[in-house]
Amino acid sequence: MTERIVVVGAALLDAGRLLAARRSAPPELAGRWELPGGKVEAGERTEDAVVRELREELGVETEAVERVPGEWPLKPPYVLQVWTVRLLPGSAAPRPLQDHDELRWLTPAQLWDVPWLDQDVPAVREVAARLAAQAY
Repeated sequence: MTERIVVVGAALLDAGRLLAARRSAPPELAGRWELPGGKVEAGERTEDAVVRELREELGVETEAVERVPGEWPLKPPYVLQVWTVRLLPGSAAPRPLQDHDELRWLTPAQLWDVPWLDQDVPAVREVAARLAAQAY
């Protein structure tokens, strides 16, 4: 059996809103929206990977809060795990540095206003339930 590779997604929450990022590459994903993130490197903890990925992709300093229950299959051997994340005080505002061309803060009422990547939909549903249940 092939070893699975974990991809982390960040549910970056601020004032009850979720940050969505529009893909600019690769072409088959361009124009669709996702939770920003990326592959966990060998020996790296998933919560450290999500913080590193947000620094690289969005230029922000964050802290991982908690892992969203569940794991979602991507193209084999990849699986998606999602962490809720918050901006650290004094962090710059998120901006698209790589792989994205637009960012949007979505309120719970706006979560489904963007065309999410199919593989992110179940994770966004979980995050939506958490947003409804508690204030971030």
